[in-house]
Amino acid sequence: QVQLVESGGGLVQPGGSLRLSCAASGFILNDYAVGWFRQAPGKGREGVSCISTTAGSTNYANSVKGRFTISRDNVKNTVYLEMNSLKPEDTAVYYCAKSRYSNCPAYALSSSRYDYWGQGTQVTVSS
Repeated sequence: QVQLVESGGGLVQPGGSLRLSCAASGFILNDYAVGWFRQAPGKGREGVSCISTTAGSTNYANSVKGRFTISRDNVKNTVYLEMNSLKPEDTAVYYCAKSRYSNCPAYALSSSRYDYWGQGTQVTVSS
């Protein structure tokens, strides 16, 4: 069955970096876009970034643009989220999700476009 497993979260100081990984199985990763979302305590789920099948198209939330980079390795069936210059407001549980589609247009950070989700990994930015 379809599985998405996130890893790489942890505690980091403000200004630090982390790289999250999303290992996919049970479907052909090449055929689908993948997104990263996050949910902070007491807040709704927020779309962070997405990447199309061939990595030809990516999109980012304004809050992370210029600091986060999404990438994918279809051979390793893994999608990554490189997070730099982390801020306390980046603290959240981060989830990866499989899109129903292959592309990643500007409106692709809506959770309704995704049908399978990982269990999440905690990222805490604090001194």
